[in-house]
Amino acid sequence: MKTALITGITGQDGAYLAKLLLSKGYRVIGLTRQTDSKALYRLAYLGIDDQVELAHHDLTDPKSVLSCLEEYHPDEIYNLAAQSSVGQSFKIPQETFSFNTLSVMNLLDAIRQFDKKIRFYQASSSEMFGNVTLQNLPIRESLLFHPVSPYGISKASAHWLAVNYREAYGIFTACGILFNHESALRGDNFVVKKIINTAIRIKNGEVNELNVGNLAISRDWGYAPKYVEAMWMMLQQDLPTDYVICSGNVTSLLELLRQVFRHLDLDMRAHIRLDPQFMRSLDLAMIYGDNTKAKSDLGWQYNMDTQALIDQLINDEKSWMAWKEKLG
Repeated sequence: MKTALITGITGQDGAYLAKLLLSKGYRVIGLTRQTDSKALYRLAYLGIDDQVELAHHDLTDPKSVLSCLEEYHPDEIYNLAAQSSVGQSFKIPQETFSFNTLSVMNLLDAIRQFDKKIRFYQASSSEMFGNVTLQNLPIRESLLFHPVSPYGISKASAHWLAVNYREAYGIFTACGILFNHESALRGDNFVVKKIINTAIRIKNGEVNELNVGNLAISRDWGYAPKYVEAMWMMLQQDLPTDYVICSGNVTSLLELLRQVFRHLDLDMRAHIRLDPQFMRSLDLAMIYGDNTKAKSDLGWQYNMDTQALIDQLINDEKSWMAWKEKLG
């Protein structure tokens, strides 16, 4: 039985990855700073809260990280812990940069000291590329980074730390450069989750208005449960490298909004209000990726178009909302 350590296990990706690894016979250790049982709701929703072991270690403390590895002897580490909201990173830039870089440094150096055979996955981000010109689209692994947010800057720094430990110490570090990936387990502060949840509540007569920011942006949105499969695949390869994980589709936020409201048979004009507070000081106009390398090297499959994604997300959100209501 392999042992996997997942940091950020209480988040969207951590929960779906834990479910996947458990189905493959792993012992799953979840590293979390949160002790409140309410923080485990994603694991509970997936029915795996009693199958994972939780460990409480501080990723910003090198000694704590090293003691965690000594206690659990993981074969694989999936580092998903981060301050992951782009918008929030403009409000707390120091906290975002500090945690998102120090945590990675401490994990990598603990591997170097304790056992270099541990395989390490780093959750990198498409936000590292920044405002990409049209001639550089779709984005591939070779494109230079030019982040435009504190979050993107922190992720780029963490990414290069992982590459450095790969090259300097021979540690198996693979970076998944993930584009936007959504599910019912997404945080409420993420725009697609907010749009779908609010639209369903409008349909149910619970609210009447959806406040949004810049609708002109275009993104490459995908389905989170499929993306975590690629994470696992990366650590099963003979050699470590980095992969863009994306849908390969590009959709404007305005078009996504239209498709959600059309699916629910709602008049968008009657319920949408543009709110300046959701406008960022600097935003990416358009970004989408090329998943050819992941499909060819990993055998990863992703075939959802935008409409299929929206249909899936709406159905998932309805199930999620029903589950929460049942809990009271």
